[in-house]
Amino acid sequence: MQIDPRGPRFAAALTTLVLATVLITGSGALLAAQTVVFAVGALAGLGRSPYGWLYRVLVRPRLGPPAELEDARPPRFAQGVGLLFGLIGTVGYLSGADWLGLTATGCALAAAFLNAAFGYCLGCELYLVLRRGQARLGTTR
Repeated sequence: MQIDPRGPRFAAALTTLVLATVLITGSGALLAAQTVVFAVGALAGLGRSPYGWLYRVLVRPRLGPPAELEDARPPRFAQGVGLLFGLIGTVGYLSGADWLGLTATGCALAAAFLNAAFGYCLGCELYLVLRRGQARLGTTR
């Protein structure tokens, strides 16, 4: 499936705002909500996530067509990475291990900010590295 690459960048901007708020407030509940957003994006697809819906309904109609489309698999994988960090951070905050919540949230925030500000998706790059590794091992499907 091909997607408009501006959608994941918009989602990364919203994610950056949410995760910065989590770091400021220490809210495990807000991180849990962001983790649900990551889960929907990773499991159901980017277009079905709340931020994907907002982009499609509110932002995309006001823009011209994208210069090019991109494969949805790397950004969807990146949502899975965000899900992992969100789960770890949520467990940290809700169990009283604030250091774990802060660390996991900070890592996720750094990745989201890189995508939002510079269009550099760490999770997407990790996906590509893993795919190249599979190709070298002859395990791609």
